[in-house]
Amino acid sequence: MRFQLFTAALALCLPVIALAQTANDQNSAEATDLDRVVVTATRTAVTVDDSLAAVEVIGRKEIERTQAHSLPQLLRGRAGINLVNQGGLGKLTTLFLRGTESDHTLILVDGVRIGSSTSGLAALQDIPIETIERIEIVRGPRSSLYGSEAIGGVIQIFTRRQTTGVHPHLSVGVGSHGLREGSAGIDVGSARGWFGVDATSQHDDGINVCRGIGSPLYAGCGIDTPDPDRDGYRNDSLSLHGGLRPNDALTLEANALRSEGHNQYDSNPDFMLPDNSDTVQQIIGGKLRYAPSSRFDLQVTAGRNVDTSRDFEQQTYADSFGSKRDSASVQSDIGLGAGQLLSVGYDWLRDQGEIAGPFASYDKSRGNRAGFAQYQGHLGRGDLQASIRHDDNDQFGGHDTGGLALGFDASHELRLTASVGTAFKAPTLNELYYPYYGNDALLPETSRSVEFGISQHLSAWHWQLNAYETTINQLITYDASIFKANNLDRARIRGAELTAGTTIADWDMSAQITAADPRNRSSGNNANNLLPRRARKGARIDADRAFGRWQVGASWIAEGGRYDDFNNTLYVGGYATLDLRTALTLSPAWTLQADVRNAIDRRYETAAFYNQPGRELAFSVRWRPAD
Repeated sequence: MRFQLFTAALALCLPVIALAQTANDQNSAEATDLDRVVVTATRTAVTVDDSLAAVEVIGRKEIERTQAHSLPQLLRGRAGINLVNQGGLGKLTTLFLRGTESDHTLILVDGVRIGSSTSGLAALQDIPIETIERIEIVRGPRSSLYGSEAIGGVIQIFTRRQTTGVHPHLSVGVGSHGLREGSAGIDVGSARGWFGVDATSQHDDGINVCRGIGSPLYAGCGIDTPDPDRDGYRNDSLSLHGGLRPNDALTLEANALRSEGHNQYDSNPDFMLPDNSDTVQQIIGGKLRYAPSSRFDLQVTAGRNVDTSRDFEQQTYADSFGSKRDSASVQSDIGLGAGQLLSVGYDWLRDQGEIAGPFASYDKSRGNRAGFAQYQGHLGRGDLQASIRHDDNDQFGGHDTGGLALGFDASHELRLTASVGTAFKAPTLNELYYPYYGNDALLPETSRSVEFGISQHLSAWHWQLNAYETTINQLITYDASIFKANNLDRARIRGAELTAGTTIADWDMSAQITAADPRNRSSGNNANNLLPRRARKGARIDADRAFGRWQVGASWIAEGGRYDDFNNTLYVGGYATLDLRTALTLSPAWTLQADVRNAIDRRYETAAFYNQPGRELAFSVRWRPAD
């Protein structure tokens, strides 16, 4: 693989910048269970119990326990999340958080904003799960801290790293449909410096993705008689990270991830459309942090995300899509007194998108500058978070967003929260400029949300219930009356999420239940229709138990039906799947794992006409010396 570009950039940026939004206080984070600390909800470190937002943290232990083979597999069924996948491992996967659009969730990797500036989508399927240390999911608007895209929430992915000692790891696995995967890495560090490298490879022969339309209508994969072949996938990645701490006040960090993939899919040969793609996902980031005292913290961060795809019709080049997102920020956190924190900062972002092909081409870029401020205060049994932000976009001018959240600790460990927030989303470059689809008269989407929550965290169990309503104005979608993208008048989403966990007879149990009503509230023929590709109901139940050296577990995931179009005429039925897993600890360093996905062999779709895999079996072995 060609890693010269980002390894050179890593060497250059190491002494200057490192990843944004890592733990705001490294020493306190190391002293606290990292699975109970989040930094994404406020851009500062707070515990999950103290967070005023609906958050979920997925740590490395849970990633390995679930035996997920991809990031979309890991996120399936979690509270507020709908995933739409076009054919299994490595295929295009879109995420809808709290019923908002697939480009309304901001995705960060080690603090670097990712996602295509052309399509607006983050290639979740191409982020190798073996490089992930933890994931923070924040549900609800966060534009007052992050700007555009954070209407539904923010998901931040942290890559693997250890800062002290020597930590090697290795895994290999095989499975159904020709699955072959492996990873290896090592971290070496001391109190004053650390470095690590992780490499992964995943190859899959795939399934026959497109089942065909069965009638002469264009939808789904758009083919009456698709090729009855397997549509494979492969991905190879390399991740590097390092840091220096010359003294107790100064920390320098840097990271880089490059993922190269190849994807196969069905297309209509009559139109000479591509049927395979070469993809690249590259993320470089860094941070300089200066914290001379517990009451002052200054961070300077920068990063770049490159997202490219070269498409082919068999072996013939067809077209290409390229995206670059450069970002930088300065943030200062100032302690005003006991339990009082003021954060002020400045963000800069530049998006560049380019497509080239015989039928369509453009090359556009735009910039965005923003200033923000946030106050967090702990007042007796109450908590307050207030934030405000002003964005100045090259194309769409100024946008002001804000958020206000309150929390109150009642008796019996109950915690009550209430929040309001506004957000906005600038149109993607494809929505503005793509030939025969783009509309340069589009307006930014704006939203207003209100949310109420109640939770209880006890030693024996914990639970949390959140209810919300989000109104989106100028929602962008395809308008068949003008044959291009257009702004709807309004959409309204109401929903509730319940999460809970406990231990029953030595079984670790967790449950997540989602109910939502995403409605088109614009005038016209589609008024009051459900927004497409969002299931109104969803649930996930996980159960795991250890029997000596053996561990067994299961995940039951269910989703209700949904429509695949704004007209609500193309219905995709609901489904439920059961995943089973087991693991055997051979020694403190060696673990053997086996899992069965979709054990009941359920036939289902999440996008119309795209098959999902049936029953799949996989085996793997892991080696990681005990600390």
